[in-house]
Amino acid sequence: MSKPLIGISTYLETSARWGVWDLPAALLPAGYPRLVQAAGGLAAMVPPDDPALAEAAVARLDGVVIAGGPDVEPVRYGAEPHPRTGPPARERDAWELALIRAALASGTPLLGICRGMQLLNVALGGTLVQHLDGHLGATGVFGEHTVKPVPGTRYASIVPEDSAVPTYHHQSVDRVGDGLIPAAYAEDGTIEALEPSGEGCGWGWVLGVQWHPEMGQDVRVMRALVEAAGH
Repeated sequence: MSKPLIGISTYLETSARWGVWDLPAALLPAGYPRLVQAAGGLAAMVPPDDPALAEAAVARLDGVVIAGGPDVEPVRYGAEPHPRTGPPARERDAWELALIRAALASGTPLLGICRGMQLLNVALGGTLVQHLDGHLGATGVFGEHTVKPVPGTRYASIVPEDSAVPTYHHQSVDRVGDGLIPAAYAEDGTIEALEPSGEGCGWGWVLGVQWHPEMGQDVRVMRALVEAAGH
């Protein structure tokens, strides 16, 4: 039985070092493909490309993961940059927004992780809080907090209990995008998951999570994507 092919968007860095090399690189933390593999899928890296090619790229995939990464450029949701907002990643923004829209249009199962959830929200007309005090933690170190599912949501059917999740973010969803509803919250009220509302059900399997499942041991969210991609 063939395994679903899950495309994962990548970082695009002007300089990355490994061995004796220091070169521009399209890269991805190993936790992402490992989580896809643990959930029963085949992982493929999908680096930034011409946004006009997103529909063709998604057509060759069984599922799409939009990975975490840099802040979404505020102009994408009509805002001025906050002093704590990071430098833009315009090429990645354009490509991943196109991937999201292509996946929604085709009904291809879609999972947004951290930045990926924020981009899903922006793609559908939502906005972001550009800085949350107390959520980032130490630089480059993942923290942990509790996520509470909203009863009756798709997310709650996957993870029905309150759960501690690995997290590293300083931005969050502000105004929720059209056709989306919150599916989980942090204890302080921060939206931690998004999924289609009734009006967005024509998109197929779609979920965004604010935390980083690839940094933990719980494969349930990714397994749900892989299972949807296999149908």
